[in-house]
Parts: sequence; structure tokens; C-alpha cells
Amino acid sequence: MADIKYKRILLKLSGESFCKPGEFGLDIEAVEAVAARIDQICELGPQVAVVVGGGNFLRGHSFSAQNPIPRNTADYMGMLATVLNACALQEMLERAHRPARVMSAIEVPALCEAFIQRRCIKHLESGRVVILAGGTGNPFFSTDTCAALRAAELDADILIKATKVDGVYTDDPLKNDDAKLMETISYRDVLRRGLTVIDPAAISLCSENNVPIVVLNMFTPGNIEKAIRGEKVGTRIAR
Repeated sequence: MADIKYKRILLKLSGESFCKPGEFGLDIEAVEAVAARIDQICELGPQVAVVVGGGNFLRGHSFSAQNPIPRNTADYMGMLATVLNACALQEMLERAHRPARVMSAIEVPALCEAFIQRRCIKHLESGRVVILAGGTGNPFFSTDTCAALRAAELDADILIKATKVDGVYTDDPLKNDDAKLMETISYRDVLRRGLTVIDPAAISLCSENNVPIVVLNMFTPGNIEKAIRGEKVGTRIAR
């Protein structure tokens, strides 16, 4: 553990991590790859909590916009989708002999424990990976906000948002060839510029609780390990 900077990390994974690019649902090979990456991270020594998204099944806000289902109901459906991802990830981690627990903000007692902050910290201190599902347990909040909230509650040293892009750019790199990757940016500037790589509520929570954020490409080998060691990778968002 001597070569790592952060001893307790909160890893935010999008639902896209659990399926093939451009597809939906669960792809077991993708889940196994995520589990293997987390197992490698654990070998470095940090306590690891993981917040999972559910966009590979359903995104509440967009589903509601396209269907006659109220936003609050659609958001709860999205929360259930995160439980599906979390349970699949738990199974793949334990197949790799890495102890894991799923804790959910919405009660699904047949599959997972209810999220209780003290119990969660006990799991982390006992060397288990804790997979946090169910978002915040409330509609109208994203899993980004859940990640920021849990990072603050668990006194995480850093929030790592693992995405499919290399970090935060000055503009959308898919639309603007002149967009440049920023190595560092303040919480305030993210909000002022309206950058959407992580939602404003999450940025505000991290700012209030002084939780640094690193946004990086999960699919680039070694990126997360670099972040845990405190090396430059992706974009660091802090004060």
C-alpha cells in the first residue's frame, strides 16, 4: 500500500461498462472485464466502493421523455436497473475470489443489503468491495450525484469517474476537433462553463465536502491504477 496515494476510493461506473459498445443489457464478458479491473485495483491495497449506473438498461429522464411514464416512476425503474448491474458485478467478483457486497438505497432484500453508512464502512475495512446500487433512493437525482453523496458519506479520499472519454475537454471532442483535454479544472469552472461530463449537483456536493474527482478513460489499461497512485491521468477536478 506504500505506493498508493488514496486509501479509500469511490469508483463510479456507467451502465455502458456492462454491455458491448452501442448495445444494451448485460454482456457477461464486459462484466467479467470490469470485475477483473476492480480486482487488479484491490491488489494495490485501497478500500474500494463502486457506484454503478443503469443506462445499459434504462435512463429515467430520457425514458420518461419518450413514454407516457412519469419521471419519478421512470427514475425508480432506472434505480432497479442499477441493482441488476450490481448483482452481476458481485457474482463476477466473487468468482474471481474477491469478496463483495451489494448495498442498495432501495430495498431489495432478496438480493442485497440496505445501505447503512456504518455497515458499509465495516465492509470496506474488512476488505470487501462494496457495490452501491439504487442511486440515492430518490427520483430526479443521477448516479453521478449518488457517487458524490456516497464519497462524502464514506469519507472517500477520491471519486474516480471512469468513462469512455479521456477526461474533461474544453468542448465536445466528437463535435469540435480543436477541443483540448484539461489536466486540471476547479469545481467552480466546471459549473461556470456548463461542462456536462459530471452533473452539477455532484460537482456541488464534492466541492462542499472537498472530495477531489478524477475523470478518466476506464478502457485504457492502467488509468485507474495511475489515479490511485496520484499520478497525472485524465482530468482532476478540485478546488
